[in-house]
Amino acid sequence: MAYELIICEKPSAAQKIAQALADTKPDTIKNKTVSYFELEHKGKKIVIACAAGHLFNLMEAEKNGWKYPVFEMKWEPSFKVSKASEFSKKFYDTLVKLSKAATDFTIATDYDVEGEVIGYNILNFICKQKDGKRMKYSTLTKDELIDSYEHAAKTINWGLANAGVTRHKLDWMYGINLSRALTLAVKTTGSFKILSSGRVQGPALKILYDREREIQAFKPVPYWEIALNTASPKELEALHDEDKFWDEKKASKTYTDIKNEKIVVVQDLKKSLSNQQPPNPFDLTSLQIEAYKVFKYTPSRTLQIAQELYLAGLISYPRTSSQQLPESIGYKKILIQLSKTKNYKESAEFLLKKSTLKPNNGKKTDPAHPAIYPTGEHSNIGDQKLKVYDLIVKRFLATFAEPAVRETSTINLLVKKEPFTAKGTRTKEQGWFSLYKPYVLLEEKEMPVLNKGDKLTIKKLSLDKKETQPPKRYTEASLVKELEKRNLGTKATRASIIENLYQRNYLDEKSINVTELGSKTVEVLEKYSPLILDEKLTRHFEKEMEAIEEHKLKPETVLDEAKKTLIKILEHFKKHEKKIGEELLGATVSTREKATNIGLCPICKKGKLSIRKGKFGLFIACDRYPECKTTFGLPKNALTKPTEKLCETCHYPIVQIIRKSRQPQELCINPNCLSKKVPELKAGTKCPKCGSPLLVRKSFYGSFIGCSNYPKCRYMQKMKKEDKD
Repeated sequence: MAYELIICEKPSAAQKIAQALADTKPDTIKNKTVSYFELEHKGKKIVIACAAGHLFNLMEAEKNGWKYPVFEMKWEPSFKVSKASEFSKKFYDTLVKLSKAATDFTIATDYDVEGEVIGYNILNFICKQKDGKRMKYSTLTKDELIDSYEHAAKTINWGLANAGVTRHKLDWMYGINLSRALTLAVKTTGSFKILSSGRVQGPALKILYDREREIQAFKPVPYWEIALNTASPKELEALHDEDKFWDEKKASKTYTDIKNEKIVVVQDLKKSLSNQQPPNPFDLTSLQIEAYKVFKYTPSRTLQIAQELYLAGLISYPRTSSQQLPESIGYKKILIQLSKTKNYKESAEFLLKKSTLKPNNGKKTDPAHPAIYPTGEHSNIGDQKLKVYDLIVKRFLATFAEPAVRETSTINLLVKKEPFTAKGTRTKEQGWFSLYKPYVLLEEKEMPVLNKGDKLTIKKLSLDKKETQPPKRYTEASLVKELEKRNLGTKATRASIIENLYQRNYLDEKSINVTELGSKTVEVLEKYSPLILDEKLTRHFEKEMEAIEEHKLKPETVLDEAKKTLIKILEHFKKHEKKIGEELLGATVSTREKATNIGLCPICKKGKLSIRKGKFGLFIACDRYPECKTTFGLPKNALTKPTEKLCETCHYPIVQIIRKSRQPQELCINPNCLSKKVPELKAGTKCPKCGSPLLVRKSFYGSFIGCSNYPKCRYMQKMKKEDKD
């Protein structure tokens, strides 16, 4: 029987759409382990199936060894391109099977560039269709999904699809050619280390390197401050009106003239009020910055959590550039839903009493999606998700509230003839602050009640030497903001660009520090091939892709221009290949040693522990092998970094474990460390193998239950929910 095939991006989205459209309960059918849904909507038979993100990747049209330049490419199923994508074959096979009997095709992937590319490739290569209908939605709520289906566009968004495919091809050309050029340059020296660069990666690294160079070149300049504190009950902190004394003699003379004074006189008092407007609704970048500020979540972690909240139907689509909430989302309806939740009841009911609901929209827009907002739906979610959800809900509520009013008190003081000023700011009217707590991070400084002519007792008078400070290093959040400001990368890719720089050992630490390899890579490219680092060129291609999206430019025009530019870059690079390799080699070795050296071997006390690659993945081993056969296991799918710290319990080295989109974790490498053991699980809970008490232990992978008789008995089991409580 013929049917319409609706293609989604992820399993959870397919399930939500099936539940929304079904006249009755949809049938869940399995093809191997992949679920798809059969249903009827107003009597029409529909099958809903999903991808698992991208099912196709670009690869060389013909493999011809590690050479460059290479420009001929083709789309291939992801499972043929990468071992890491082998899981996607079952989704691919399911769509192949279901497409054969389908007569109509509708794309319901995320409505953005990447979603359009996913849908376009499935239509083209699996369904063998030239076009299909397109659902557009920003939330996975029932009403919006039904409306999206019943008002689906007759064609896919060809502007988005062409721009997305062009971006993939452009990034592939730059990535494969520049990475091969760098790697083969090092290979000319007889060494081998895979290095990478890309269309956005190079300019991003250059931004960080330039900041590092500013910091290194910075020369602190000394200055002096004269400060005073008054005694209780009229306590004040005041600073001399000169603020910074750049002349030590002048500062010293001023201080000497007044250091024995006991009284300070109030000369004048002023109060001023200022309105603090409600915040704009969140776009992705501002959400990532705020989540880093209040929770220290990395941008990639915040994006992952937001995506999970969206797929659970709790918030709108997070990959948006918009700071605007249109009336069409239904402000009142969302507030009514939120008022049913204990945590938001009071705030939502307060806003519902207002005669008009008007958000403080920002300037940034996105043609595909509004700003991020809660749908009002309810669900039980974990702690980290709950934090981000709470932040999004309270930002949504706050944007409808009144301005907050802040009062600044300025008190002018005199010690003999020397002027001092004390300032303090407090919140006079809470306004939107009351709806955004605890995320309002402003200092409240209450000033004592004083009158002109009041005399206060000086408790302390000090002359302090200070120095000007260098520019701050970027954090991941501030770098995301900087990349957006410079129009480098996209809202969805900026966080992953930073992760990639870390994985390639170009960066280190939370306050981003460029490694020796990162610095040397920039220096070499500046010297021999500066176009690779040119952000103007990257911005130029970003604008051209926007023009493709708006049907003002053809993809072929942009790709031809990019190819010609890349040929020039690579020709110049090849002329200096050996010199580039020689200059990169030293930094490669040094950075690798720093990245892999764990510390002194705790067993033989002579060798050094380092991270090595074996048949089954990474592990830690002593460099005195075979004399010392000490080894320690490491988790898979995680980056392990030395910390130069020792465990306080057993004095073994501590390493930092970084998993994608998770908070970094510091752990002792000793599997038998007492810090990883806690008291017995429950009275009478015995090991089923040897009868010894069971303990809760910690490993690189988290907590688990293990036998206290380890290593003689190696029994272990996963933690159940009741064990964790």
